[in-house]
Amino acid sequence: MIYLILGLILWSGTHFWKRLAPAHRASFGDKGKMVVAIGSLAGLVLMIVGYRMAETTFYWGRSPAMTGINNLLMLLSFYLFAASGSKARITQYIRHPQLTAVVIWSVAHLLVNGDTASFVLFGGLLVWATSEMALINRANPNWTPGPDVPMKKEISAVVATVIVFVVVSGVHIWLGYNPFG
Repeated sequence: MIYLILGLILWSGTHFWKRLAPAHRASFGDKGKMVVAIGSLAGLVLMIVGYRMAETTFYWGRSPAMTGINNLLMLLSFYLFAASGSKARITQYIRHPQLTAVVIWSVAHLLVNGDTASFVLFGGLLVWATSEMALINRANPNWTPGPDVPMKKEISAVVATVIVFVVVSGVHIWLGYNPFG
């Protein structure tokens, strides 16, 4: 479990750096982006390895209903993430689409993974994402939605959502975690 916790700390620390120490982060210039990228990747690897290695206690497992709800929430999560990249229409209503996607992703996984390693991983990322949103809102309380977007951006977000859902489902099946029950 230590690798999982270290991964969460590294992931959160690299992402919080810009919010908690903006002058220090700015002093690195473009090299700071590389530090964040490497730290995030290392944190991600530690979280994956730590999650797979963790000795865990189970409290609940998947049920057909929760598996269906999980998959619907995952589609919404992937859509929000894709919409943020394509600047689809929903980004006019949600200030933090990527972080909201992480919150939904975390909740979806907690619905079907009731074990201590999942509480640490998905709960930890849920806390990180909501904290990140609060820090951003505190630093910049004024938010103005962007202009109207063309329909092609919406279509590209939906297409990206379907493609990513299929790929991620395939990876989960390959790893032995069938997301469809």
